[in-house]
Amino acid sequence: SYTITIGTDVVDYNNKNRMAEAFNLVFATGEKIDNRTIQGNIFADKPDGVMLFAYRIDERDTINPSKNKPDYVSQSGEFGQYSIAGLAQGNYRVFAVKDEFKDFLFQSEQDLIGIPSHDVYLAAEDTLFSGLNFQLTKIDTIKPRLLSAIMTDRNHILINFSEEINLQELKSDNFYLVDSTNQLNIKLSRLFKGRVKPTELVLTLTDSIVYENRIFLHAEKFRDINGNVNEYDYAELTTNDLPDTTSINLLRVVPERGNDQVDFLNAKILFSFDDAFDIEIAKKGISFTDTSKKEIEFNLEKIDDASFHIMPTQKLKPQTYYRIFVDLNFFLDDAQNSLDSIYQYGFKTFNGQDFTALSGKVVNIDLSKNPILILEEKGSRTNKYELKPKSEKFEFNRVKPGEYKISCYYDTNEDGKYSYGFPFPYEAAEMFFVSTADLTLPPRWAVTDFEFILK
Repeated sequence: SYTITIGTDVVDYNNKNRMAEAFNLVFATGEKIDNRTIQGNIFADKPDGVMLFAYRIDERDTINPSKNKPDYVSQSGEFGQYSIAGLAQGNYRVFAVKDEFKDFLFQSEQDLIGIPSHDVYLAAEDTLFSGLNFQLTKIDTIKPRLLSAIMTDRNHILINFSEEINLQELKSDNFYLVDSTNQLNIKLSRLFKGRVKPTELVLTLTDSIVYENRIFLHAEKFRDINGNVNEYDYAELTTNDLPDTTSINLLRVVPERGNDQVDFLNAKILFSFDDAFDIEIAKKGISFTDTSKKEIEFNLEKIDDASFHIMPTQKLKPQTYYRIFVDLNFFLDDAQNSLDSIYQYGFKTFNGQDFTALSGKVVNIDLSKNPILILEEKGSRTNKYELKPKSEKFEFNRVKPGEYKISCYYDTNEDGKYSYGFPFPYEAAEMFFVSTADLTLPPRWAVTDFEFILK
């Protein structure tokens, strides 16, 4: 049997319109034809044009998509649907690859990949296997590097990495300066993100240095956003003796000022600044009140040395206006600069009666595999709700109205997040399911008896 596949990268001559889905022509030169098919969907922001690499693994289980070209190829259509046709009887491992070079090999430097949750066996009597779905991810196995360290003034060091760094696990204690001339270690003060590029961070320095000497920045145990760790690296410091004369400025507040969608039960306001400060001193310049000027007690949740969340310790009232006053005189940078200004942030809490809810049952759910349900608003990264069902019945409460999608995955390694797997050595992705039903959740109205079929 032979299969000719015309992929969706084919476009018409005049308007460059792509084919809606791949076309497969299967024919045989003998008395029998291999007519087995694997079908599924790619779930991604741009699912069209993804290549499907299928490998026969009857006599081998050492498939490396970076080195082995596939035995069968197809391509996903406009909405992520795909079909691999003309398959013989046997075991198959399928990868979904955003093959940028179109060389039928997975290149981790530029290609996204989807790893299957299981292999597929097609028996002699089988004609179709459906539901082999994929989520695409970036495979990163390279540890991050410290590329440069440049003083922008005598109190700030701009550090640049080879890739974006996980700031949650990082502190200024992970860094220190070494004066190689005097054999002296110099401690750094604070670390923050501020207004820099994704691969950059800022350190602050209070101790004086000898600018004529060779000085190196040493970094210990820093991790990229994909979990790769570099235990140690260093870079020579480019020094700068200019004084810091700039006051701290507020970069952003989330939600934005004047927002009327803040949850009165779980209010959480982000304040982010362009320089580091002492958070305990800064807290003295913050006041939280309602419109009657009644003080609201609150906690500060530190994100880095230049940003924090304000969270009230008491339950707020629904449909009520609140104000947060930030006296920037208390926000002192390491050069003791401050801004003689008071920032006023106002917001209104969400009406509790305007919440919606979703309840129903999950059909074919396997509770032994630690399922996690996810309800996520379309086009939003903030309105996302997770639930671990104890039975086939589920219920999401206090949901903001909107258009939603619901999905489920089996958290088999119990790490609380979806695991995409690994191509080689092969590690299966966790199984997931996405409902095709459109979910409109209106305010003040609970949607009940929704049936989510896992298949």
